[in-house]
Amino acid sequence: MTEKLFYEDSYIKEFQARVLSCRERNGGYQAVLTRTAFFPEGGGQSADTGFLYTKEGEEIRVTDVHEKDGVVYHHISQPVREGTEVQGKLDFQERFSKMQQHTGEHILSGLVNRRFGYRNVGFHLGTQEVTMDYDGVLTEEDLRQIEYEANEAVAENIPVKVLYPSEEELKNITYRSKIEIEGQIRIVQIPGYDSCACCAPHVKETGSVGLIKIVGAIHYKGGMRVSILCGFRALEDYRMKEKNVVKISNLLSAKQEDTARAVEHLGEELNRQKEKNKALQERYVALCLENAEKQAEPKENIFLFAEELDPGARRNFVNKAMEMTWGFAGVFVGTDDSGYQYVLGSRRPDIQETGKKLNARFQGKGGGRPPMIQGSLKGKEQEIREFLK
Repeated sequence: MTEKLFYEDSYIKEFQARVLSCRERNGGYQAVLTRTAFFPEGGGQSADTGFLYTKEGEEIRVTDVHEKDGVVYHHISQPVREGTEVQGKLDFQERFSKMQQHTGEHILSGLVNRRFGYRNVGFHLGTQEVTMDYDGVLTEEDLRQIEYEANEAVAENIPVKVLYPSEEELKNITYRSKIEIEGQIRIVQIPGYDSCACCAPHVKETGSVGLIKIVGAIHYKGGMRVSILCGFRALEDYRMKEKNVVKISNLLSAKQEDTARAVEHLGEELNRQKEKNKALQERYVALCLENAEKQAEPKENIFLFAEELDPGARRNFVNKAMEMTWGFAGVFVGTDDSGYQYVLGSRRPDIQETGKKLNARFQGKGGGRPPMIQGSLKGKEQEIREFLK
Protein backbone atom coordinates (compact mmCIF):
# COMPACT_ATOMS: atom_id res chain seq x y z
CA MET A 1 0.00 0.00 0.00
CA THR A 2 1.18 3.51 -0.81
CA GLU A 3 0.57 6.40 1.58
CA LYS A 4 -1.50 8.91 -0.44
CA LEU A 5 -0.57 12.40 0.62
CA PHE A 6 -3.04 14.08 -1.75
CA TYR A 7 -5.83 12.91 0.57
CA GLU A 8 -4.15 14.65 3.51
CA ASP A 9 -3.43 17.92 1.70
CA SER A 10 -4.28 18.58 -1.95
CA TYR A 11 -1.92 21.59 -1.93
CA ILE A 12 1.27 19.58 -1.33
CA LYS A 13 3.77 20.45 -4.06
CA GLU A 14 6.82 18.46 -2.91
CA PHE A 15 7.39 15.39 -0.75
CA GLN A 16 10.07 12.95 0.36
CA ALA A 17 9.79 9.21 -0.27
CA ARG A 18 11.73 5.99 -0.77
CA VAL A 19 11.57 3.75 -3.83
CA LEU A 20 10.05 0.37 -2.96
CA SER A 21 10.36 -1.12 -6.45
CA CYS A 22 11.06 -0.22 -10.07
CA ARG A 23 10.42 -2.42 -13.08
CA GLU A 24 10.50 -2.10 -16.83
CA ARG A 25 7.04 -1.90 -18.35
CA ASN A 26 5.78 -1.23 -21.91
CA GLY A 27 9.02 0.38 -23.06
CA GLY A 28 9.29 2.54 -19.94
CA TYR A 29 9.56 2.11 -16.17
CA GLN A 30 7.16 1.91 -13.24
CA ALA A 31 8.17 2.89 -9.72
CA VAL A 32 6.33 2.30 -6.44
CA LEU A 33 7.12 4.75 -3.63
CA THR A 34 6.47 4.55 0.10
CA ARG A 35 4.35 7.70 -0.17
CA THR A 36 3.19 10.01 -2.93
CA ALA A 37 1.39 13.28 -3.61
CA PHE A 38 0.85 12.38 -7.28
CA PHE A 39 -2.84 11.77 -7.96
CA PRO A 40 -3.37 8.63 -10.11
CA GLU A 41 -5.77 8.65 -13.04
CA GLY A 42 -9.31 8.00 -11.89
CA GLY A 43 -12.88 9.23 -11.73
CA GLY A 44 -12.68 10.95 -15.12
CA GLN A 45 -9.55 12.92 -14.17
CA SER A 46 -6.10 12.36 -15.67
CA ALA A 47 -3.05 11.77 -13.47
CA ASP A 48 -0.64 14.36 -12.14
CA THR A 49 2.78 14.73 -13.75
CA GLY A 50 6.09 16.09 -12.48
CA PHE A 51 9.54 14.88 -11.43
CA LEU A 52 11.46 12.71 -8.98
CA TYR A 53 14.88 13.95 -7.84
CA THR A 54 17.59 11.77 -6.31
CA LYS A 55 20.26 12.99 -3.85
CA GLU A 56 22.76 12.63 -6.70
CA GLY A 57 20.85 15.25 -8.66
CA GLU A 58 19.18 12.96 -11.20
CA GLU A 59 15.94 14.38 -12.62
CA ILE A 60 13.41 11.67 -13.49
CA ARG A 61 10.23 12.70 -15.26
CA VAL A 62 6.89 11.31 -14.04
CA THR A 63 4.67 11.04 -17.11
CA ASP A 64 1.66 9.15 -15.74
CA VAL A 65 0.37 7.59 -12.53
CA HIS A 66 -2.16 4.85 -11.88
CA GLU A 67 -3.40 2.88 -8.89
CA LYS A 68 -4.22 -0.80 -8.51
CA ASP A 69 -5.22 -2.57 -5.29
CA GLY A 70 -4.06 0.35 -3.18
CA VAL A 71 -0.62 0.55 -4.83
CA VAL A 72 0.26 3.70 -6.79
CA TYR A 73 2.47 3.12 -9.83
CA HIS A 74 4.53 6.03 -11.20
CA HIS A 75 5.42 5.86 -14.91
CA ILE A 76 8.92 7.32 -15.09
CA SER A 77 11.40 8.17 -17.83
CA GLN A 78 14.34 6.12 -16.52
CA PRO A 79 15.05 3.39 -13.97
CA VAL A 80 15.80 4.12 -10.30
CA ARG A 81 17.29 1.72 -7.75
CA GLU A 82 15.14 0.14 -5.03
CA GLY A 83 15.73 1.88 -1.72
CA THR A 84 16.72 5.22 -3.30
CA GLU A 85 15.54 8.28 -1.41
CA VAL A 86 13.77 10.70 -3.76
CA GLN A 87 12.08 14.06 -3.66
CA GLY A 88 8.85 14.23 -5.61
CA LYS A 89 7.82 17.50 -7.20
CA LEU A 90 4.43 17.96 -8.84
CA ASP A 91 3.62 20.14 -11.81
CA PHE A 92 1.47 22.11 -9.41
CA GLN A 93 0.19 24.57 -12.00
CA GLU A 94 -1.38 21.59 -13.80
CA ARG A 95 -2.63 20.09 -10.50
CA PHE A 96 -4.21 23.35 -9.33
CA SER A 97 -5.94 23.83 -12.69
CA LYS A 98 -7.45 20.34 -12.40
CA MET A 99 -8.59 21.08 -8.84
CA GLN A 100 -10.31 24.24 -10.08
CA GLN A 101 -12.07 22.34 -12.88
CA HIS A 102 -13.11 19.41 -10.69
CA THR A 103 -14.46 21.56 -7.87
CA GLY A 104 -16.31 23.70 -10.40
CA GLU A 105 -17.87 20.55 -11.83
CA HIS A 106 -19.08 19.56 -8.34
CA ILE A 107 -20.77 22.94 -7.89
CA LEU A 108 -22.46 22.84 -11.29
CA SER A 109 -23.53 19.17 -11.10
CA GLY A 110 -24.80 19.66 -7.56
CA LEU A 111 -26.97 22.56 -8.71
CA VAL A 112 -28.30 20.59 -11.71
CA ASN A 113 -29.15 17.67 -9.42
CA ARG A 114 -30.81 19.87 -6.79
CA ARG A 115 -32.77 22.03 -9.23
CA PHE A 116 -33.79 19.45 -11.85
CA GLY A 117 -33.06 16.04 -10.33
CA TYR A 118 -30.71 15.12 -13.20
CA ARG A 119 -27.71 12.88 -12.56
CA ASN A 120 -24.20 13.35 -13.87
CA VAL A 121 -23.77 10.06 -15.77
CA GLY A 122 -20.49 10.94 -17.49
CA PHE A 123 -17.52 13.14 -16.63
CA HIS A 124 -14.22 13.86 -18.34
CA LEU A 125 -11.58 16.36 -17.22
CA GLY A 126 -9.39 16.79 -20.28
CA THR A 127 -6.47 19.07 -21.00
CA GLN A 128 -8.87 21.65 -22.45
CA GLU A 129 -12.55 21.53 -21.55
CA VAL A 130 -14.40 19.64 -18.82
CA THR A 131 -17.48 17.75 -20.01
CA MET A 132 -20.41 16.47 -17.97
CA ASP A 133 -23.21 14.28 -19.30
CA TYR A 134 -26.60 14.80 -17.63
CA ASP A 135 -29.55 12.43 -18.03
CA GLY A 136 -32.00 15.25 -18.74
CA VAL A 137 -32.40 18.22 -21.04
CA LEU A 138 -31.56 21.80 -20.00
CA THR A 139 -32.77 24.89 -21.83
CA GLU A 140 -30.54 27.85 -22.65
CA GLU A 141 -32.19 29.80 -19.83
CA ASP A 142 -31.65 26.86 -17.42
CA LEU A 143 -27.95 26.84 -18.26
CA ARG A 144 -27.61 30.60 -17.81
CA GLN A 145 -29.27 30.43 -14.40
CA ILE A 146 -27.19 27.45 -13.26
CA GLU A 147 -24.01 29.20 -14.41
CA TYR A 148 -24.94 32.33 -12.44
CA GLU A 149 -25.71 30.37 -9.26
CA ALA A 150 -22.44 28.42 -9.63
CA ASN A 151 -20.51 31.68 -9.67
CA GLU A 152 -22.47 32.84 -6.62
CA ALA A 153 -21.08 29.76 -4.85
CA VAL A 154 -17.58 30.87 -5.86
CA ALA A 155 -18.20 34.37 -4.49
CA GLU A 156 -19.37 32.92 -1.15
CA ASN A 157 -15.93 31.28 -0.70
CA ILE A 158 -17.42 28.21 1.01
CA PRO A 159 -14.98 25.74 2.66
CA VAL A 160 -14.84 22.44 0.76
CA LYS A 161 -15.24 19.57 3.23
CA VAL A 162 -13.87 16.03 2.89
CA LEU A 163 -15.54 13.30 4.97
CA TYR A 164 -14.66 9.65 5.63
CA PRO A 165 -17.91 8.47 7.23
CA SER A 166 -18.43 5.12 8.88
CA GLU A 167 -21.12 2.80 7.54
CA GLU A 168 -23.47 4.01 10.26
CA GLU A 169 -22.76 7.69 9.56
CA LEU A 170 -23.16 7.12 5.82
CA LYS A 171 -26.81 6.14 6.32
CA ASN A 172 -27.60 9.72 7.31
CA ILE A 173 -25.67 11.39 4.45
CA THR A 174 -27.27 12.13 1.08
CA TYR A 175 -24.68 12.13 -1.69
CA ARG A 176 -24.28 11.71 -5.43
CA SER A 177 -22.41 8.77 -6.93
CA LYS A 178 -22.20 7.33 -10.46
CA ILE A 179 -21.05 3.86 -9.33
CA GLU A 180 -21.44 1.39 -6.48
CA ILE A 181 -18.51 1.81 -4.10
CA GLU A 182 -16.98 -0.85 -1.88
CA GLY A 183 -14.93 -0.10 1.22
CA GLN A 184 -14.30 3.32 2.70
CA ILE A 185 -16.24 6.06 0.92
CA ARG A 186 -14.79 9.56 0.60
CA ILE A 187 -17.41 12.31 0.46
CA VAL A 188 -16.64 15.78 -0.87
CA GLN A 189 -19.14 18.36 0.38
CA ILE A 190 -19.77 21.95 -0.63
CA PRO A 191 -22.44 22.97 1.88
CA GLY A 192 -25.57 24.26 0.22
CA TYR A 193 -24.47 23.06 -3.22
CA ASP A 194 -23.18 19.50 -3.42
CA SER A 195 -22.37 16.26 -1.66
CA CYS A 196 -20.64 13.66 -3.81
CA ALA A 197 -18.51 10.53 -3.48
CA CYS A 198 -15.17 11.46 -5.09
CA CYS A 199 -11.51 10.40 -4.88
CA ALA A 200 -9.92 13.44 -6.55
CA PRO A 201 -8.14 16.48 -5.04
CA HIS A 202 -10.14 19.70 -4.75
CA VAL A 203 -9.47 23.31 -3.77
CA LYS A 204 -9.97 24.21 -0.10
CA GLU A 205 -12.50 27.00 -0.63
CA THR A 206 -14.87 27.62 -3.53
CA GLY A 207 -13.33 31.05 -4.09
CA SER A 208 -10.21 29.34 -5.40
CA VAL A 209 -12.23 27.91 -8.31
CA GLY A 210 -12.40 31.34 -9.93
CA LEU A 211 -14.81 31.94 -12.79
CA ILE A 212 -17.06 29.04 -13.83
CA LYS A 213 -18.06 29.42 -17.49
CA ILE A 214 -20.26 27.14 -19.57
CA VAL A 215 -18.68 27.10 -23.03
CA GLY A 216 -20.82 24.49 -24.77
CA ALA A 217 -23.98 22.41 -24.47
CA ILE A 218 -25.37 19.82 -26.88
CA HIS A 219 -28.12 17.22 -26.77
CA TYR A 220 -26.51 13.85 -26.08
CA LYS A 221 -28.05 10.39 -25.60
CA GLY A 222 -31.41 11.77 -24.52
CA GLY A 223 -29.81 14.27 -22.14
CA MET A 224 -27.21 17.02 -22.33
CA ARG A 225 -23.43 17.18 -22.63
CA VAL A 226 -22.25 20.40 -20.99
CA SER A 227 -18.70 21.76 -21.34
CA ILE A 228 -17.18 24.16 -18.84
CA LEU A 229 -13.94 25.99 -18.09
CA CYS A 230 -12.96 27.20 -14.63
CA GLY A 231 -10.38 29.54 -13.15
CA PHE A 232 -7.23 30.10 -15.19
CA ARG A 233 -8.54 27.99 -18.08
CA ALA A 234 -11.56 30.29 -18.28
CA LEU A 235 -9.21 33.28 -18.23
CA GLU A 236 -7.16 31.86 -21.13
CA ASP A 237 -10.36 31.18 -23.06
CA TYR A 238 -11.50 34.78 -22.48
CA ARG A 239 -8.14 36.15 -23.63
CA MET A 240 -8.26 34.07 -26.81
CA LYS A 241 -11.80 35.21 -27.63
CA GLU A 242 -10.99 38.81 -26.75
CA LYS A 243 -8.00 38.71 -29.13
CA ASN A 244 -10.22 37.40 -31.92
CA VAL A 245 -12.94 39.99 -31.28
CA VAL A 246 -10.38 42.81 -31.33
CA LYS A 247 -8.97 41.53 -34.62
CA ILE A 248 -12.43 41.21 -36.18
CA SER A 249 -13.34 44.66 -34.84
CA ASN A 250 -10.29 46.21 -36.51
CA LEU A 251 -10.85 44.37 -39.80
CA LEU A 252 -14.46 45.53 -39.97
CA SER A 253 -13.83 49.01 -38.54
CA ALA A 254 -16.57 48.35 -36.00
CA LYS A 255 -16.81 48.67 -32.24
CA GLN A 256 -16.20 45.41 -30.39
CA GLU A 257 -19.79 45.31 -29.16
CA ASP A 258 -21.01 45.73 -32.76
CA THR A 259 -18.90 43.02 -34.41
CA ALA A 260 -21.73 40.46 -34.63
CA ARG A 261 -23.99 42.89 -36.47
CA ALA A 262 -21.08 43.98 -38.68
CA VAL A 263 -20.45 40.35 -39.66
CA GLU A 264 -24.17 39.93 -40.42
CA HIS A 265 -24.00 42.98 -42.72
CA LEU A 266 -20.89 41.52 -44.38
CA GLY A 267 -22.71 38.22 -44.93
CA GLU A 268 -25.69 40.01 -46.44
CA GLU A 269 -23.42 41.96 -48.78
CA LEU A 270 -21.59 38.77 -49.74
CA ASN A 271 -24.88 37.10 -50.65
CA ARG A 272 -25.84 40.08 -52.80
CA GLN A 273 -22.50 39.91 -54.60
CA LYS A 274 -22.95 36.17 -55.13
CA GLU A 275 -26.32 36.77 -56.76
CA LYS A 276 -24.82 39.46 -59.01
CA ASN A 277 -21.93 37.16 -59.91
CA LYS A 278 -24.35 34.35 -60.67
CA ALA A 279 -26.38 36.58 -62.97
CA LEU A 280 -23.21 37.74 -64.75
CA GLN A 281 -22.05 34.15 -65.23
CA GLU A 282 -25.43 33.14 -66.65
CA ARG A 283 -25.20 36.05 -69.08
CA TYR A 284 -21.66 35.02 -70.00
CA VAL A 285 -22.81 31.43 -70.64
CA ALA A 286 -25.69 32.70 -72.80
CA LEU A 287 -23.29 34.79 -74.91
CA CYS A 288 -20.92 31.82 -75.32
CA LEU A 289 -23.82 29.65 -76.47
CA GLU A 290 -24.99 32.30 -78.93
CA ASN A 291 -21.49 32.48 -80.39
CA ALA A 292 -21.26 28.68 -80.59
CA GLU A 293 -24.62 28.45 -82.34
CA LYS A 294 -23.40 30.84 -85.00
CA GLN A 295 -20.09 29.03 -85.57
CA ALA A 296 -20.60 25.34 -84.83
CA GLU A 297 -20.74 22.87 -87.71
CA PRO A 298 -22.80 19.67 -87.38
CA LYS A 299 -21.21 17.21 -84.92
CA GLU A 300 -18.51 19.71 -83.93
CA ASN A 301 -17.56 19.75 -80.23
CA ILE A 302 -18.58 22.79 -78.15
CA PHE A 303 -16.27 23.54 -75.22
CA LEU A 304 -15.98 26.37 -72.71
CA PHE A 305 -12.75 26.86 -70.74
CA ALA A 306 -12.95 29.33 -67.82
CA GLU A 307 -11.03 30.01 -64.61
CA GLU A 308 -14.23 30.33 -62.57
CA LEU A 309 -17.81 29.31 -63.20
CA ASP A 310 -20.72 28.52 -60.89
CA PRO A 311 -21.78 24.80 -60.88
CA GLY A 312 -25.28 25.74 -62.02
CA ALA A 313 -23.90 27.75 -64.93
CA ARG A 314 -21.68 24.81 -65.95
CA ARG A 315 -24.64 22.42 -66.18
CA ASN A 316 -26.76 24.97 -68.02
CA PHE A 317 -24.05 25.44 -70.64
CA VAL A 318 -23.64 21.68 -71.20
CA ASN A 319 -27.40 21.03 -71.37
CA LYS A 320 -27.92 23.79 -73.96
CA ALA A 321 -24.76 22.92 -75.92
CA MET A 322 -25.81 19.25 -76.22
CA GLU A 323 -28.88 20.39 -78.12
CA MET A 324 -26.60 22.10 -80.63
CA THR A 325 -24.15 19.29 -81.46
CA TRP A 326 -23.85 15.55 -82.03
CA GLY A 327 -20.35 15.75 -80.63
CA PHE A 328 -19.26 16.57 -77.08
CA ALA A 329 -20.37 19.57 -75.04
CA GLY A 330 -18.13 20.41 -72.13
CA VAL A 331 -17.14 22.98 -69.52
CA PHE A 332 -13.60 22.95 -68.06
CA VAL A 333 -13.08 25.23 -65.06
CA GLY A 334 -9.52 25.94 -63.87
CA THR A 335 -6.13 26.56 -65.48
CA ASP A 336 -3.44 24.62 -67.30
CA ASP A 337 -1.26 24.85 -64.17
CA SER A 338 -3.80 23.93 -61.50
CA GLY A 339 -5.90 21.49 -63.52
CA TYR A 340 -9.58 21.50 -64.45
CA GLN A 341 -12.92 20.44 -63.08
CA TYR A 342 -15.10 19.35 -65.93
CA VAL A 343 -18.68 18.61 -66.93
CA LEU A 344 -18.96 16.69 -70.20
CA GLY A 345 -22.15 15.77 -71.99
CA SER A 346 -23.17 14.14 -75.27
CA ARG A 347 -26.01 12.32 -76.99
CA ARG A 348 -23.38 9.85 -78.24
CA PRO A 349 -23.63 6.34 -76.71
CA ASP A 350 -19.92 6.27 -75.91
CA ILE A 351 -19.96 9.21 -73.43
CA GLN A 352 -19.08 7.04 -70.42
CA GLU A 353 -16.30 5.23 -72.27
CA THR A 354 -14.95 8.56 -73.47
CA GLY A 355 -14.93 9.80 -69.86
CA LYS A 356 -12.89 6.80 -68.74
CA LYS A 357 -10.35 7.37 -71.52
CA LEU A 358 -10.21 11.10 -70.69
CA ASN A 359 -9.47 10.36 -67.02
CA ALA A 360 -6.85 7.77 -67.92
CA ARG A 361 -5.09 10.17 -70.29
CA PHE A 362 -5.10 13.21 -67.97
CA GLN A 363 -4.74 11.70 -64.46
CA GLY A 364 -8.41 12.37 -63.88
CA LYS A 365 -11.16 10.97 -61.73
CA GLY A 366 -14.93 11.19 -61.85
CA GLY A 367 -17.94 9.58 -63.44
CA GLY A 368 -21.68 9.83 -63.89
CA ARG A 369 -24.51 8.57 -66.03
CA PRO A 370 -25.32 9.38 -69.66
CA PRO A 371 -25.77 11.86 -71.08
CA MET A 372 -23.58 13.80 -68.62
CA ILE A 373 -20.42 12.99 -66.66
CA GLN A 374 -18.16 15.11 -64.44
CA GLY A 375 -14.81 14.98 -62.69
CA SER A 376 -11.39 16.59 -62.49
CA LEU A 377 -8.16 16.19 -64.46
CA LYS A 378 -4.66 17.55 -65.05
CA GLY A 379 -3.75 18.79 -68.48
CA LYS A 380 -3.48 21.70 -70.89
CA GLU A 381 -6.45 23.15 -72.76
CA GLN A 382 -5.04 22.45 -76.24
CA GLU A 383 -4.20 18.84 -75.39
CA ILE A 384 -7.71 18.24 -73.99
CA ARG A 385 -9.32 19.74 -77.08
CA GLU A 386 -7.14 17.59 -79.37
CA PHE A 387 -7.92 14.44 -77.39
CA LEU A 388 -11.70 14.97 -77.67
CA LYS A 389 -11.63 16.13 -81.29
